[in-house]
Amino acid sequence: MYVKRDDSGSIIKVSKIEDEDCTEFVESRDQGLRDFLDRAGQHDEMTRSDLDFVRVLEDVIHLLMDKGVIRFTDLPDAARDKLIARQSLRSRINHVGLMAEGDDVI
Repeated sequence: MYVKRDDSGSIIKVSKIEDEDCTEFVESRDQGLRDFLDRAGQHDEMTRSDLDFVRVLEDVIHLLMDKGVIRFTDLPDAARDKLIARQSLRSRINHVGLMAEGDDVI
């Protein structure tokens, strides 16, 4: 692998091929490379967790609206727009997922 390092010597970018940023070759067993990949894996895990948490928050918002604790109009415009966009996207995804092979589209 080819790497780019910061001023302190820590790897900040990795590439399978040498390019203008990643010019230093390191073996796959290099500890600095392993540390970088471990941090990247933790970052991916945090991103997945964030996405799951967004769904939880969306469900909580809908629950609070269903119980009358808050109204949709109480939310800021940006939040309303995002909820509408996500609801529309989820609806389209679910609609496609419900169609079985061979179903006629009207």
